[in-house]
Amino acid sequence: MSTTAVIQQQQAEMTKVNKAKETAIGFIIGGLAACGAVTFTNPWEVVKTRLQLQGELVRAGALSESARPYQHSFQALKVVFQHEGIRGAQRGLSVAYFYQICLNGSRLGLYEPVFNYTVKLFNLNISSTHRNHGGILAAGVFSGAFAGVVGAALGSPLYLIKTRRQSYSPVFKSIGYQHESMNKASILSSLKHIYQTEGIKGLYRGADAAMVRAGVGSAVQMPTYMMGKDILLNRFGLPDTVSTHFATSMFTGVLVCLAMNPFDVISTRMYNQGVDPLTGKGILYNGPVDCFVKLVKIEGVRGLYKGFLAHYLRIGPHTTLMFIFMEQLKKLYNEHLA
Repeated sequence: MSTTAVIQQQQAEMTKVNKAKETAIGFIIGGLAACGAVTFTNPWEVVKTRLQLQGELVRAGALSESARPYQHSFQALKVVFQHEGIRGAQRGLSVAYFYQICLNGSRLGLYEPVFNYTVKLFNLNISSTHRNHGGILAAGVFSGAFAGVVGAALGSPLYLIKTRRQSYSPVFKSIGYQHESMNKASILSSLKHIYQTEGIKGLYRGADAAMVRAGVGSAVQMPTYMMGKDILLNRFGLPDTVSTHFATSMFTGVLVCLAMNPFDVISTRMYNQGVDPLTGKGILYNGPVDCFVKLVKIEGVRGLYKGFLAHYLRIGPHTTLMFIFMEQLKKLYNEHLA
């Protein structure tokens, strides 16, 4: 082999190593950024979960006031603090950290490599003034959806435990199915218990709904944030600062919440439903489609948007904080460790 060929081979191997390193760093930064964000937004996730389960498969207007302890998002947060304190408001936070590492580590870590590969595969020019905007947007949507589905699949058993913990209330036992044992065991013990009682299928109960949920949310979130930031920086000349990241993130959060809320409601109910100990099947729903049909038939289309405000109050700040933390962590890494 000639010297030139050896050098080219070494350069190719080095490129592969660098790409693998970039993906790993992206995964770590994405996971850390999401953990930082969820620390502040987890109470709204608790509220959202309970609002989505309140009045499950009860016709709109048929639920009495006394049977609706949670009237709206802010009142619900107040009620949770009053009856359960800070521990209740942060219920499920420990498992949420591990879930965020799986989900957002994958989403934020995989998005750029998949996007760059897609752009290269279809020869989309992103540097020219004559950009193929439609193709670039499609590549962004595909990359975001792919990364979201992978993350949801990896983190599904953790999301299952998180949802069951957050739905539990020691005061209001009528809100959804109450998995009391989930709040007394460690994460590993909970996973072991689910596996022993429900099998591997039990660990991935609701995973299909969660993958659709994450795929839709990520398909909207990632490209709109990246393209929105690009527009603010290059078209409007704004500086690459926290305020620019904040503005982009808040707008992105609105779009994500509008697109994802119906899938989020279905996902929450699929994860939280009780399980028949004899058949191992869900008590209320056979699958996401069955859940959708029953929900719309009994509760109406409005049922798909239960907990919408709480969802936005969670996902808006979460999106903002996550991307701000991500940008700052990238900056620190590039300045001190790269």
